Amino acid sequence: MPEFDLATLRFGAPQYLWLLLLPAVLVALWVWQVARRAQAVRLLTRRRHTPVREHYGPFGGLLFWLCLILATASTIVAVSQPRLLISMVRTAGVDLVVLQDGSASMHVEDVPGNRWQRSMAFSRRLAEALSWREDRMALAVFARIAAPQVRLTTDPNTVFFFLDHLREPPFRLEDDSTWDTNIERGIYWGLRLVERDEEMNGVSANAKAFVLISDGQAWSGEVATSLDLANARGIPVFVVGVGTTAGGIIPEPVPPGGAVRAAAPVSSVLDRASLMDVATAGGGRYLEIGRETDREIATTIIDAARRRAGSRGVEEGFTELYWWALAAAAAFLGLGLLLVRDHGELWLQAAGLDLTAIALSRLAG
Repeated sequence: MPEFDLATLRFGAPQYLWLLLLPAVLVALWVWQVARRAQAVRLLTRRRHTPVREHYGPFGGLLFWLCLILATASTIVAVSQPRLLISMVRTAGVDLVVLQDGSASMHVEDVPGNRWQRSMAFSRRLAEALSWREDRMALAVFARIAAPQVRLTTDPNTVFFFLDHLREPPFRLEDDSTWDTNIERGIYWGLRLVERDEEMNGVSANAKAFVLISDGQAWSGEVATSLDLANARGIPVFVVGVGTTAGGIIPEPVPPGGAVRAAAPVSSVLDRASLMDVATAGGGRYLEIGRETDREIATTIIDAARRRAGSRGVEEGFTELYWWALAAAAAFLGLGLLLVRDHGELWLQAAGLDLTAIALSRLAG
């Protein structure tokens, strides 16, 4: 929350403050008129005798003039552009590195579209949940090998462009390397993306987290080695499972000749147990698409990562107060309108409204 200190009050146009002398003089004259009226009422009540006791208000029509004076003073303050210096603790953002499984099993159609398309839809929801002021996101796709797609960036358009155009995994079914889920390689390249960013931009105060999206099918590699490296860097690994335990058939690759080879179909199911082991060893959590909404999963990951974020220090800035002064001027004019007794005062009220409008147009310009 911002902290306010009236000692930090400043004016953007202090050259207009001397005009406050006019309302000050008018207030003194108003007090003098109130005193004169009170004296006149006392003399009148002594000399005039009536069957019914007469009552005289202490101010008569003078309250209208007081409201007009106060509205004028508020308008002058607004034109002087008052502002307060505020101090706010600025929290660091989060760096999410999405490690997307692009192996052959991601073509299985046991979820809407297939596992790959469902993963892309979730990644888009994850990107939409970021604030993008300090938050950053990166993307790498892996099978037996890894292929970084987007470096850590604060530009959401870059991320959304890749997510919208990655309709199919970058690895072809015809390649033998596609028929493997090397989670170790994916985590390793996630670390490389972080290290590369530090080489280019220096160490960031943002809290970092890996988001591993996979079905866990037929995974290989020394995952523990990569997890140890991630743990040493303080980067938790959140695992998002995609697919079903009922599974489905992996499409057969089409060879260059066009004829599909006769082979036994290969089925794939969600390996929930293995993915939970990876999440536990990685210091994160296991979440599953379909068990919760995409928004809930994205919020859980971002909130957990943000709690690990540090502080970027105290940020100072100014907050404008002239709108409050204009609101006070309008309130005084409205109150004065209720106290108007003759047409001359109405004309003065209209002049006061014009003065406020002029001050507003000056500030807006």
